[in-house]
Parts: sequence; C-alpha cells; structure tokens
Amino acid sequence: MELGVVLLLIGGGFAAGVVNTLAGGGSLLTVPLLHLAGLPGGLANGTNRVGVMVQNLVATWGFGREGVPSLRPALPLLLPLASGALLGAAVISRIPDHAFEQLFGAAMLLLLIPTLRPPPAAKGARRKMPGWLRSLCLFTMGIYGGALQAGTGLLIVHFLHWSGASLLQSNAIKVALNFCFTLLVLPIFLFAGQISWPEAAVLTIGFALGGAIGPRLAIRASERTLRTLLALATLALAGRMLGLY
Repeated sequence: MELGVVLLLIGGGFAAGVVNTLAGGGSLLTVPLLHLAGLPGGLANGTNRVGVMVQNLVATWGFGREGVPSLRPALPLLLPLASGALLGAAVISRIPDHAFEQLFGAAMLLLLIPTLRPPPAAKGARRKMPGWLRSLCLFTMGIYGGALQAGTGLLIVHFLHWSGASLLQSNAIKVALNFCFTLLVLPIFLFAGQISWPEAAVLTIGFALGGAIGPRLAIRASERTLRTLLALATLALAGRMLGLY
C-alpha cells in the first residue's frame, strides 16, 4: 500500500473508532474508504469487521476502566442479536460486489437522520416490552448488523435508551454487543475470502486508537461536532458508493 492510503485508513479508522464508541456509525466512513483504497464492496465489508471487532474490544475494556460495566449487562441481549447477525452475514457474503455497493450507499443516506439526531433525553423509567418483541427487535437489528454493520451501534443505542438505560450505559452495552457479534460473524467473511489482511491491519490500528480514546470522550465530551462531521463525510462518500462520481 502507498503511504497516502496507509495514513487515510489509520485516520479514518481513528475517527470511526471514536464515533463508534460515542454512538455508532463509524463504518459509514471506513467501508467507503476501503472501497476508495481499491477494495470491491464485499471485500471492503468483510475487511472492515476486523477493525470493528478490535475497536469494540478496546472500548469495552475502556468503559470498564472508567467504571462503567458493559459485558455483563450485554450478555442477556446477545443471543437474538447474534442469531440475526449470523443470518445477515451469511446472506450478504453471497451477493455481488456491485449490488452490495448500491445497497450500502443507500443505507448511508438513510442513516444520516439518526446520525444527526441523538437519542432523546432519558426519562428514567424503563419501558415495558414483551420478551418476544424485545427478542424480535434485537434479531432484526442483528440481521442488519451482520449484513452491513454501519449504523448498528446507533440502532442499539436508540433501542437501549428507549428501554430506559442512560445514554452512557447504552453506549457501554452497545460496544460489548458489537464486539461479541462481530467476533461470531468474522469467520463467515473469512471463509468467503472477503478479508484483505494488509488493509485490515492498517485500519485496525486507527480503530484501536479511537476505541481507546472514545470512552473518555463519551463521559467527558459533547458529540455534536463529531456527529456533524460524520454526516458531512457520509454524504460525500455515499455518492462514491452509489457510483455518482
């Protein structure tokens, strides 16, 4: 890889790692950047998962270091989410690259709204939801996460926050869930030949750095500026994924 590509992937991975930890949507940057680096859509999607897994592992540890539990409260939610993720990954790994790029580009535009609009202020009371409906919601989010990944964290954070968890708790649980289900789906992309390890290694450096810093920012900093920058970058990169230029 050329030095410019290396720096681009490290920088993009760092920004995505921070954004993923604060809320979600970092893959809206990294999958198109991998595509710009020369990887076809399916290969970019699988390669991105390596960095996502490492970033969420680092962020899970980071939240624990800051005294915010993540893995233990995430475990009861994992089964339906991971089941959906395995199904989504199995399906997406079989579609042509061009179809994936069009699908991902459309998803990027749809996710601009939740990217710019943070979850509403917590009202303290946990909403009551039947167990089957809760599992169905998690399963559906898992299908999407296994297929496209980008924005899964946003969906999980909104769901958990709506259920009564604070925004900080929701972010902590989200990174643990993302780590677990990404670890499970990674072999699917590996066996499909959809991981390019040189790009994955470089991207993971940036992801890990962003994941290490993200928990501190989630506790101490506002995310409005990051959301705006992510939205602007998403809009620009979506055009590339859709083949507009």
